[in-house]
Amino acid sequence: MHKNEKIGYDRREFLKGGTAIAGATAAGVLLPAGIARAQQAKLKIGMMLPATGTFAPLGLAITNGFKLAVAERGGKLGGREIEYFTVDDESNPAKAPENVNKLVQRDKVDVVIGTVHSGVVMGMAKVLRESGTLWINPNGGAGAMTGAMCSPNFFRTSFSNWQTTYALGKVLKAKGHKNAVFITWKYAGGEEMMQGFKEGFEKEGGKLTKELYLPFPQVEFQALLTEIASIRPDAVVAFFAGGGQVKFLKDYQAAGLKGKIPLYGSGFLTEDLEASGDAAEGVETTLHYGDGLDTKKNNAFRLAYAKAFKLQPDVYAVQGYDAGQLLAAGLDAVKGNVGNKSAMIKAMESAKIDSPRGPWTLSKSHNPVQDMYLRKVVGKENKVQGVAWKALADPALGCKA
Repeated sequence: MHKNEKIGYDRREFLKGGTAIAGATAAGVLLPAGIARAQQAKLKIGMMLPATGTFAPLGLAITNGFKLAVAERGGKLGGREIEYFTVDDESNPAKAPENVNKLVQRDKVDVVIGTVHSGVVMGMAKVLRESGTLWINPNGGAGAMTGAMCSPNFFRTSFSNWQTTYALGKVLKAKGHKNAVFITWKYAGGEEMMQGFKEGFEKEGGKLTKELYLPFPQVEFQALLTEIASIRPDAVVAFFAGGGQVKFLKDYQAAGLKGKIPLYGSGFLTEDLEASGDAAEGVETTLHYGDGLDTKKNNAFRLAYAKAFKLQPDVYAVQGYDAGQLLAAGLDAVKGNVGNKSAMIKAMESAKIDSPRGPWTLSKSHNPVQDMYLRKVVGKENKVQGVAWKALADPALGCKA
């Protein structure tokens, strides 16, 4: 059977069990005692996120955001109390199948929330597709998750890597830049963001002069920065996150490139402004969130998050928060009965999320359709300059679900 035909088959089989339970309930059939008890038991949520290494702060922000969404609902989702199971994914793709199986096979969780690293996302995908466990990805933008590997039980509340940089092509064209260099880590996330930018920039008539890569998670940038200085492009576009983005910004400034060659990037490049200091000043990025968005929802979210965690929220916190909101929409529709998969998935697919980033919906492949903002670092804020692309949807190449 062709793999795309298999995806469609999996969808029918996945939904069949939930439809049968829903039908029995509607007909007034008494459910077996085990199922009835399960509906009253605690909801088991598996949190597979980085707790160590470069991406550890991102994992913490996602966890905080998710738990804030639960707290706003009285500590319950769909009327059920929550029991959390956690696994440190170590941002290690090789360990991803083993780690996610700890949650699926050992802990028997109802839902998996994770993760950050795109390579780990791909390691999780095969296991979760085969098990049918509901999966909400609050960050990792690997295109294949909602592309060729898409499945009815896969949902993402963040972005595809392609989305975060595609709109930059239009931005650089408007600034008069005709050529650029892209620099990033050599792994799925970095490569896909490079491809998104290249596609968008070339459609605007620009030329990507050079692709520069560094092995993940290395942060020795000097040799590549020297090469950029020798190329002298109109602009540099970068993707780094976590501790890596702070080091890159400071090294870019120390190399004497700041103020000489304009720097742009996906918005993750400037998400830690406290640590980045004045090295981030003036850098422009595109992303689906800006901390300075002046909306009722964002203002309330930022206040609640700061009060609860004594920290300022970032895009990762928003994505975790929205993972909680999306899960709540599904569970409310089935009154907490995760066994009713078809109704729960349908409710999640049709949900309109009132997010701090602005309202968003899901595409057919379960990836957010959302505005991409142009932001500029002004002091300690990613100040929103406007919408770089309205309601941008990922192309979801290869998805047949």
